[in-house]
Amino acid sequence: MTTAPDRTRIEFPDISSRAWEHPADRAALVTLRTLRGFDTVLRTLSGLLQERQHRLMYLATSVRVDERQFSDLNDLRRDCVEILQADETPELFVLQTPMVNAFTIGMDKPFMVVTTGLLDVMNYEEQRFIIGHELGHALSGHAVYRTILMHLMRLAGTIGWLPVGGWALRAIIAALMEWQRKSELSGDRAGLLCGQDVHTAIRVQMKLAGGSRVSEIDIDAFLAQAAEYDASGDLRDGVLKLLNIELLSHPFSVLRAAELKKWVDSGDYAAILRGNYPRRGDDDGAKISDEFKNAAKTYKQNFDESEDPLVRMVRDIGSGLGGAVGAVGNGVGDVATDIKERFTHWRKSSDRSKGTDDAD
Repeated sequence: MTTAPDRTRIEFPDISSRAWEHPADRAALVTLRTLRGFDTVLRTLSGLLQERQHRLMYLATSVRVDERQFSDLNDLRRDCVEILQADETPELFVLQTPMVNAFTIGMDKPFMVVTTGLLDVMNYEEQRFIIGHELGHALSGHAVYRTILMHLMRLAGTIGWLPVGGWALRAIIAALMEWQRKSELSGDRAGLLCGQDVHTAIRVQMKLAGGSRVSEIDIDAFLAQAAEYDASGDLRDGVLKLLNIELLSHPFSVLRAAELKKWVDSGDYAAILRGNYPRRGDDDGAKISDEFKNAAKTYKQNFDESEDPLVRMVRDIGSGLGGAVGAVGNGVGDVATDIKERFTHWRKSSDRSKGTDDAD
């Protein structure tokens, strides 16, 4: 019996990670990418020993994927690297645990980890989406910038005992977690570009929510839950929704599926398949102001279209508040801008102390 060949998928020469990054995620990343040398300084401060320690731990306790071990995953990784035109192939480890999980860690050389619990639940094509999702994280530099933001959170924690500092810290944490949730939406888009099968991408979210019993789950009904979640309840439920997600690193699975479907319906996914996407060669020319505007536009559009009772009340109070809510998109990027300004000031001060800035 012969095996049918796998279908051909479109590859994306010179594709920039900006192609799949959510606007709010992209605004922060473009800001941080303009900081030449910031990654190097961070690595010096935090040290590479911890990263090496993590890798050694997985090397000793997990199975490293290659052509001899978990060869199917090795094939999927190779396909995703070719499709997204990655310059390097991140290491991939399989970790024994019943938890359904996958993650990307490391700054100098990010590597990916998937659990046996995830492999037991997801079929081959769903695993392709997962590998593409994690590769998207690696190519976007999420592991690097999440570490940067974690250090900022620790610094902010030193003033947390002050009343004003405590509120400021909470605001910073909320903004950072909002960015991290948006980075997960970016990863989902990268996963879809690798698999190029919308139904499979949605099915991954269905399994994350309901386990392997997908025969008991209807896609249309599953997606309808997102609309019901958005519109149901009263003002109390609107507040509870905010509290439920405030400190979560990932959006809820039902909402992730709806967001991915929205991206497909917008036409952006089809445009990328046609070859209409930003190139890496143009990354240096990406304007921070444009990315902030796109982020603010996305937040305002979601605000205007939301059926959440709390949002409806705010919207009804006055149209002026709509613009204020739209500015939340800028707020996510403002965190990155603040990091940039602080680092630039620190670098100039350091140069002057070394006598390298005499010309100024």
